[in-house]
Amino acid sequence: MRIFLDANVLFSAAHAPGSPLRGFFRLAEAGACELVASPFVLDEARRNIARKHPARAAELEQLIALIAVCREAGAEQVLQARSTGLPEKDAPVLAAAIQARAVILVTGDRTDFGGFYERELHGVEILPPRTALERILAASDSR
Repeated sequence: MRIFLDANVLFSAAHAPGSPLRGFFRLAEAGACELVASPFVLDEARRNIARKHPARAAELEQLIALIAVCREAGAEQVLQARSTGLPEKDAPVLAAAIQARAVILVTGDRTDFGGFYERELHGVEILPPRTALERILAASDSR
């Protein structure tokens, strides 16, 4: 199961080592899922951690090492993602998740993605972190 992580998930996992968000990385290491992110998302996570919690930058890099980096979506795909009503700043995230053929896009961004939670957009289901973890666990238990 291919899981696309948004920058806020990466930031939070790096910022708080005891965070339940670390579960994504444990599940990936156990083979229950593959974690994916785009360079756009990784750059955002790096910028935010450097600005707010620079002491956690090395932790973020350790987590990033466990993620497959997909290529950025093209302008046409970003425009298609934008047609969903997402703000311009978030369309590249959805577009990259679609292009990466992710099953789930995990984001804690309730402001911009919250209205899409538990909905599928262009083949990618948008989920908050807790629901995504539950889905991955359920899928791995049924194997």
